[in-house]
Amino acid sequence: MMMKRSLPAILLTAVVSGGTAFAQVSYDRIVKAESEPANWLTYAGTYKSQRYTQLDQINRQNVTQLKPLWVHQIRAAGVLEASPIVVDRVMYITEPPSTVVALDVRTGRPLWTWVPKIPDDVIVIGSPPVNRGVAVLDNMVYAGSIAGHLAALDAKSGALRWDVVVDDNKLGYYLTLAPLAIDGKIIVGVSGAEAGIRGFVDAYDAKTGKRLWRRHTIPAPGEPGGDTWGAKDSWKTGGGSTWLTGSYDPDLKTLYWVTGNPGPDWNGDNRPGDNLYTCSLLALNPDDGTIKWHFQFTPHDTHDWDAVQTVILFDAQVNGRTRKLIVQANRNGFYYVLDRTNGEFITGTPFVKQTWADGLDAKGRPRVKPGLEPTVEGVLVYPSISGASNWYSPSYSPKTGLFYQVAREWGTIFFKGEAVYKPGFGFTAGGGRTMNGDEAWAAVRALEATTGKLKWEFKLLSPGFSSLLSTAGGLVFGGTDEGNFFALDANTGEPLWDTQLGANIRGIPISFAIDGKQYIAIGAGFALFVYGLP
Repeated sequence: MMMKRSLPAILLTAVVSGGTAFAQVSYDRIVKAESEPANWLTYAGTYKSQRYTQLDQINRQNVTQLKPLWVHQIRAAGVLEASPIVVDRVMYITEPPSTVVALDVRTGRPLWTWVPKIPDDVIVIGSPPVNRGVAVLDNMVYAGSIAGHLAALDAKSGALRWDVVVDDNKLGYYLTLAPLAIDGKIIVGVSGAEAGIRGFVDAYDAKTGKRLWRRHTIPAPGEPGGDTWGAKDSWKTGGGSTWLTGSYDPDLKTLYWVTGNPGPDWNGDNRPGDNLYTCSLLALNPDDGTIKWHFQFTPHDTHDWDAVQTVILFDAQVNGRTRKLIVQANRNGFYYVLDRTNGEFITGTPFVKQTWADGLDAKGRPRVKPGLEPTVEGVLVYPSISGASNWYSPSYSPKTGLFYQVAREWGTIFFKGEAVYKPGFGFTAGGGRTMNGDEAWAAVRALEATTGKLKWEFKLLSPGFSSLLSTAGGLVFGGTDEGNFFALDANTGEPLWDTQLGANIRGIPISFAIDGKQYIAIGAGFALFVYGLP
């Protein structure tokens, strides 16, 4: 579907008040983010992407006392999906489709607002026109836009410092992710596989906006992986979007980025082969973008099972020795544990009902069942077209050793259509009819992080897009499409508290502290809510 939006030209409103601190965020501060849990300095809290807070003032004993402290109403007709950033009493959020707002975290009062110029005929195919957050580095705030731009703003005033075109929106390229800031570089990926783009990950100089490198996710003929595309020129429209913020290990100097589905989505006839590097995890050298190793979750995907789900980093004992791990609950229904130093497959297990594979082999490659690719008549497959998981964030608690994920139990009847490429238009070649009613539900599932073994689950009414936050106070926070914001016991899954926010919850929860008091923030519908103890 093509979305057309009309927004005014760049607008800057500065209403900075005395007493608000705009501190610089050095690369070293982000590396050591765990040492200052009062702030939330990057998309998932730290480079490990655990979405876990060491703050424990709000805990199992007092969570029932939580009260709303302030609400920020967004000024756009779109659902809030952003993960806020908090730096020393200032919160930075994005509103749909691409607006950036700085708020005083004590009151929710806007300090400045920046609205990018969006053409009337902007092309957004494959997702709503949303934005999932910003990055901060030194004295700048960085944000992408659905027009295919990356902008750098002054953290104190919101003034535009530089703006670059990442790629041509007329061809279907656009940005919805929160950038990742690492050591003088701003890393971004792109959306647009449903328009037949050729995906990539880019690095930009944080000070100037100069592009430093580009790593295409679809190799050309003669490049490693180029022989996995079979038909002539199919790689040119191969997809492999990179629309979710990656993770980073500064000790290994490795950037971890996940990739989306091949193009066209549901008809693979014109792209025989594994279609590297779609539906994959790429381990990249942050200096030049070279691929250190890769792992493909779903070779030759024909069900739109992007690997665009957050990958979480942690170290743990496996078979008697400490391993550096990277884990993901994939959209295809399997939970994967890999060695993040070399991509070695350690284990994988289903975390939802899946009907398309007879498990994984010793290297993690799926043993695909025959007869379950999309057909003209339609074929029922689990998980659904939206996946067992999706872009919304899981969480990992080093305190419990558990991985928390909203797992979605539903299937889709997949249909195959004709593949016709036209620049700037949909290139999907099919679609699906998803099961609803009693056949569609979800649960917060706690998995043993090193094995994927289910420890507990908390059932939800319907498959939603709720991100999760785990805390040192022994809690897991999340939400539902019905508007319930809840807290569970992190050890048992017992529901401890909930409240109704009046809108579907797709915002990403975070925690921060001001003057020794802990807060929880989450977006629901058209608003951002901040909760704390009385």
